[in-house]
Amino acid sequence: MVALLLLAAACSAGSSGPGAPTTAQPGSPAPGPAVPTTAPPEDEGAPGSGAVVGDSLRLQAPPGGSFLVTGTYPPIRSRCVRAEQPRLRARYPGALRIRLAPDGTLSLTVTLPFERYLEGIAEVPPSWPMAALEAQAIAARSYALATTGWHGEEGEPLPTPICATTACQVYRGIPLEPSPEIRRWYRAVHRTAGLVLLYQGRPAETVYFSTSSGRTHGNEEVFGGSPLPYLRPVVERDDGASPLARWRVRLPFRDLARFLAEAGEWPAGRPIAQARLRGGSVEVSGGGTSRLIELATFRGDVNTWAPCLMPGRYPPHGLPTTIPSRWLSLSRHGRAVVVSGRGWGHGVGMVQWGAYGKARRGLSAAEILASYYGGLRPEPYPEPGLIHVEVAHGLTEIRIAPSGPGARLGGEELDRGRLIVTGGDQLAIRRR
Repeated sequence: MVALLLLAAACSAGSSGPGAPTTAQPGSPAPGPAVPTTAPPEDEGAPGSGAVVGDSLRLQAPPGGSFLVTGTYPPIRSRCVRAEQPRLRARYPGALRIRLAPDGTLSLTVTLPFERYLEGIAEVPPSWPMAALEAQAIAARSYALATTGWHGEEGEPLPTPICATTACQVYRGIPLEPSPEIRRWYRAVHRTAGLVLLYQGRPAETVYFSTSSGRTHGNEEVFGGSPLPYLRPVVERDDGASPLARWRVRLPFRDLARFLAEAGEWPAGRPIAQARLRGGSVEVSGGGTSRLIELATFRGDVNTWAPCLMPGRYPPHGLPTTIPSRWLSLSRHGRAVVVSGRGWGHGVGMVQWGAYGKARRGLSAAEILASYYGGLRPEPYPEPGLIHVEVAHGLTEIRIAPSGPGARLGGEELDRGRLIVTGGDQLAIRRR
């Protein structure tokens, strides 16, 4: 459970503010109906192997099936030790839309029924108590509708796309590895179908995050803007089971000097002898030099360069990043600074590990949500039929394999072979 949550859960609906939550991969596909789409007319033939097809193409998954998608990004130059090239590998139901960008790279958008989108949300382990899963499902549904500005009638398409990363909320599609527990998450989505949190008759921006510092924060403290009545600070006493409830990291001054020098915040070759908090900044000193670095910059520099330059040591075992949150203290221990802190995530809205703890205490999903969102409780609200999810940008090649017969490209049925799409001046496809 710990590994699942740490791999995916920094703080999704909330990286970008209200609005804007945390994460773990739901498991194997649930059987579903064929996905309705606005596909090209049936008499439009599919291009043959090696064909140039302009700047856009659309594929429809087999009825009840999916596509296995592998995407390649341009090679990147990196100074990091053990640098890895980014790569996309996922399974998606619905329809795929591939577009050519002005720079010749490819973007990939998935269009699928709204409830199937929620099934692919990867925010908490499906092994969690059902009340916590249902609270997460309702929060995810509300957040998606609020941030896309949904105001249509039941079953209409949702025109505004949503991203698939922590900048929105994490969508992973159908898990690549089967997991019997994933059906618990699907059940939570189905049992809460059509239920959202409303504020003044509209879906509330139900941001959420992993683990608190002992309290949550008002939206204006973190994201700016006007205070929202349903995003007020609350005391959190139920997230103690989180592996990030309290954490501690030892940073030798030699390592810290190297990281800050790489970030341009400290003179190269100059030793560090002390690092202490000064309000919202860190004062770093040594070798006759002193620098005052904003805490957010200090954390960002360490979190970027520590795993890059010393991947075998940072982040320490069990932590998602070297310095997980801004709720911390610094103390000197010999030739090192020790960073002690609490929590992970932006700090606004529902605490996911708190929802876990409250569910263990017997609270219902409605009670969990009300405790974080100013007393708001789930209410029925019209849902869109289809949603567009932007899953990738900047790809140079996309390989697509249907799960079975019945997939379509234009008016032609695809066989079970792989389709390879490349960019450049125009989209080109070939079959293998």
